[in-house]
Formats: sequence, C-alpha cells, structure tokens
Amino acid sequence: MTAVQPALPEEKSAEGSVDQRREFDRLIDADMRIEPRDWMPDAYRKTLIRQISQHAHSEIIGMQPEGNWITRAPSLKRKAILMAKVQDEAGHGLYLYSAAQTLGIDRETMFEQLVTGAAKYSSIFNYTTPTWADMGSIGWLVDGAAICNQVPLCRASYGPYGRAMTRICKEESFHQRQGFEILLELMRGTDAQKAMAQESVNRWYAPALMMFGPPDEDSPNSQRSMAWKIKRFSNDDLRQRFVDMLVPQAEVLGITLPDPDIKWNEERGHYDFGPLDWDEFYEVLAGRGQANAVRVARRKKAHEDGAWVREAARACADAQAAERMAS
Repeated sequence: MTAVQPALPEEKSAEGSVDQRREFDRLIDADMRIEPRDWMPDAYRKTLIRQISQHAHSEIIGMQPEGNWITRAPSLKRKAILMAKVQDEAGHGLYLYSAAQTLGIDRETMFEQLVTGAAKYSSIFNYTTPTWADMGSIGWLVDGAAICNQVPLCRASYGPYGRAMTRICKEESFHQRQGFEILLELMRGTDAQKAMAQESVNRWYAPALMMFGPPDEDSPNSQRSMAWKIKRFSNDDLRQRFVDMLVPQAEVLGITLPDPDIKWNEERGHYDFGPLDWDEFYEVLAGRGQANAVRVARRKKAHEDGAWVREAARACADAQAAERMAS
C-alpha cells in the first residue's frame, strides 16, 4: 500500500441513464478516452480491473526470475543493466496498480486476489531460469512479445491505462534490445556459449508465443475488449505479428527457432508456424507450472516483510496531514 492512496471514483449507477450510455458509446466510437470520473458500464469497469491488475501482477512477479540472476551476472556491467531492468519492472507495476485504483479497487484487494489465485498473472513467469542465456531469451522473446501486445494498448480507450502504457513501452523496447544483445554476444562466443543460447531459446520460444493468450475462438474476453477498444488486435493477430518479427531477427542472431513448420507464405504475406501445446499453457495457468508456488510465496513474503515500510509511510502521511490541518 502506498503512503497516500489516490481518490477513488464516485459511485455511479451500474445501469446508467440513456444519456450516459449514449455518451459512453460516442466516446468509444470516436476513439476518444474514457476517464475515471466518466460514467462507464459495470462490465467495462470489471474488464479493465481484471486486465490492468493482471498486467500489474505480471510486472511484479516478473521481477523474480531476473532478480535471481543479479548477483550471478557475468560482469559488473551486466549486473547494473539487469538491476536497472528489474527496477523498471517495479515501476511498471506501480503505474498499472495506480491505473487500476482509479477504477475503484484498492491495492490491498489486488494483492489478496494475487496471492489467493483469484487474479492471474502471465504464465510465462512460472518458468525457471537455469542459465545466464535465459536473461537474453526473456529480453528478446518475452519482452519482445510484450512490446507487440502493449504498443497497441497505448491507444486503449481508458485514459489512465493508455497513458501508463506509453511510458512502459518505451522502457520495454530497451529491455528487448538488451536481451537481443545478450544472445548476440553469446552467439559470437565459444561453442558452449552458442549451445547455451540455442538451448535457452528452445525453451522460451513456445511459452513466449502463448503469452498472447489462447486462440481467438477460445478467448472469451478478447472480442468484448476489442469492441470497447481496450485491445486493438486479437490474440492470433498479435501472435502472427510477433512471429513475423522474430524470423529475421533470429537470422541476424544465428539462432534457429525451434519450429520446423516456420516458412514464408507468399499468398498470406506472413510466416506460417506450427501448433502450440495449449495443454501446457492451461496447466501452468492452473498453477501447475515449474515455479507457480514459489513465485506467489515469495511475493507474499516480500509483502509481509515490507509491512513496516508501509506503516511508517502511512504514519508520516498522517502526521503531515495533521500538521497541515493545524496550520
């Protein structure tokens, strides 16, 4: 919990008047922004809370697999870069939690939803990082997928979300380049380093493609989010964009993407690629991945260990408020 919570929006009727619904529809149709104190359908509010809080949880949980390598990075330069990246991710979580709070949910509720499993985070962060090359694969593949998914969110119909994404995407582009550079250096190194890079990409490639969510026909939330212009492209469209981006980059790296079905389709103007193991995706999402229990337990412990900081910040804020009232 932050020292000073932002004001929550005033309660409004979930049904709304005819004029309120008409104005909401007009703003959406005109590609304009819905702001926190505007009337919005209850389903729109709930969809945003689910999506933004899930995004925030992903940033905070995503600090763990990389934070695990800060003390073991191969040079001081790599340590400094990795520390900066993890710090960026903490900031992303802060922006997104703050955006979600403008919809009427408080930080403690979001935390409880995370640790009890009521709210999800990206399943990609439940995979382990046994080698240094994984820092490259996460940057190139995971952050690359995040950029494909998140750049359109800069135009999300909900103002606080779109504005938060603008800054987040600028920093994610740095993270993607950093991962690419790690893999490039490994691929220019010894045979053992090349093998480590290739093995890491082999493990992260499919999970990265599944980050966009299930196929469109199995994605219950996608169509509604697109109709409200929260999302701009479907899961499958984003996944295709990502593969089209990866293939030429893999050629520069000298990495072989672990999919024998990848080939250019002249008629479609896109790369074809093979099927994904969606059973694995749903297993990880259900909490049976490599590190689900560890990730949530560590998040809970960190929250408990930081209780004194939140209490001190609250006491300081209360004292300052009392001083202002007295003056």
